[in-house]
Amino acid sequence: MSNPRIGAHVGQQDPIAGATSREASIVQFFLGDPQGWKDPEVSYDGGAEALRTAAERSGIELYVHAPYRLNVATTNNRIRIPSRKLLQSYVSAAAEIGAKGLIVHGGHVLKDDDPEIGFDNWRKCIDRLEMHCPVLIENTAGGDNAMVRRLDRLARVWDAIADAEGGDQVGFCLDTCHAHAGGEELATVVDRVRAITGRIDLVHANDSRDEFDSGADRHANLGEGHIDPDDLVAVVREAAAPVVVETPGGVEGQAADIAWLRKHLG
Repeated sequence: MSNPRIGAHVGQQDPIAGATSREASIVQFFLGDPQGWKDPEVSYDGGAEALRTAAERSGIELYVHAPYRLNVATTNNRIRIPSRKLLQSYVSAAAEIGAKGLIVHGGHVLKDDDPEIGFDNWRKCIDRLEMHCPVLIENTAGGDNAMVRRLDRLARVWDAIADAEGGDQVGFCLDTCHAHAGGEELATVVDRVRAITGRIDLVHANDSRDEFDSGADRHANLGEGHIDPDDLVAVVREAAAPVVVETPGGVEGQAADIAWLRKHLG
């Protein structure tokens, strides 16, 4: 994929208009409150079928981001069990609109917990999930007991889900800001991720407002943060996957970042 599809995270009311205004060929969006526990709801006028049809006619690929609260790894039953149920709801809703994937954060276990429990909780979750749409696990920026901040932990998650039914439908979303802030060198991260997962299905191309290994998840516009621009472009080129920018500035800022990427990719 020498010229990958590039797009942005947009509002859920009209993702097609969001793509058009940014000259994007793919979009990512929520299906509800990103900080809530409610079941997904398609806000697009006409509902799921209308959005699916509009996307197909426009040639725009859709991706859905799951709520941030979702954490299927945790030992806390009050969070893990609702997270599994909500993940299933989101997988089904994403499939109804024809989404290419559902992005979900890797989650974490409690500070004093054995991370092995978290890895096995991921296996159990995938084993019970009706995989109507691919699930793309995203690396995260912070947390000492996070499942996929560090690549050694990602390897353990991947080993666990490989034993689950439907594990072959799980992909990976590489976030450049999260990798940088999480302490993973971008210059080599694509090869190291592929050595673990065998795949990168989506890239979140974000600059970082903070220093390397800060653990802070704060995105910046491309070329304006602490990430070496050459490293950021190299990740996108080497990953050869669709790209979403989740950067500040609304339509203007994201359109500029999409144009920046296209220019630097040549």
